[in-house]
Amino acid sequence: MMRALLWIIRIFIFLFLLAFALKNTDPVSVRFFLDAAWQAPLIIIVLVFFAAGAALGALSLIGTIFGLRREVSRLKREAKLVAARSEE
Repeated sequence: MMRALLWIIRIFIFLFLLAFALKNTDPVSVRFFLDAAWQAPLIIIVLVFFAAGAALGALSLIGTIFGLRREVSRLKREAKLVAARSEE
């Protein structure tokens, strides 16, 4: 039952985003520095900037993830030492 509900929600979100994309096909210009401009449909620009933001967000977490992995490794080593000492 829960799987069916999850698939219904996924289909609804997909159809909503598809309708949003079909309604936003008007060409727009994004102006950058030094008179550079990029013309594309609005939905493409929204998608590109969303993907870039998600990639930058994931990239900003890499340092935290590696730090947490090191801490987990250190704690596992300490747990093994404590377990070895308690067996003696």
